[in-house]
Amino acid sequence: MSAGDNIAVGRIAARDDHVRIQKAAARSLADDVIAKLPGGYDQMIAKRFKNSVELSGGEWQEVAIARAYMREADVLILDEPTAALDARSEFAVFQRFKELSSGKTAVLISHRFSSVRMADRILVLADGRLEASGTHDELIAENGRYAELFELQAAGYR
Repeated sequence: MSAGDNIAVGRIAARDDHVRIQKAAARSLADDVIAKLPGGYDQMIAKRFKNSVELSGGEWQEVAIARAYMREADVLILDEPTAALDARSEFAVFQRFKELSSGKTAVLISHRFSSVRMADRILVLADGRLEASGTHDELIAENGRYAELFELQAAGYR
């Protein structure tokens, strides 16, 4: 599909609404990626097609996040949305994510504690079961698995 169609999948009925697609791309930061494509929003993106362009993992993530902006859903489920992004891009995406999820229910699945730390409620799962629940501060105070894993990740940044 083209870059524009990849974003429009978030709200397929709005596939011809180019302004909405461009706004979604701008909000997710995918507009910078698309601006570099030879064909812009009409550029085929994938590695299997003639004259197509392959995106990096981080660039695909930004396009995928643009789909969420297209949808304008009341419930958002994001599974490792910044896994392929560098630290600067991750920070920018989460600043925008706060805007996207304002007044909505958002489920963020992540192993990155920098990502989940901002959540109103964190659920810690282990062996398919709920092990703990609370805010970041509450889970740190419990000194359980969450605190242990948080400290392990944080140690890598010290």
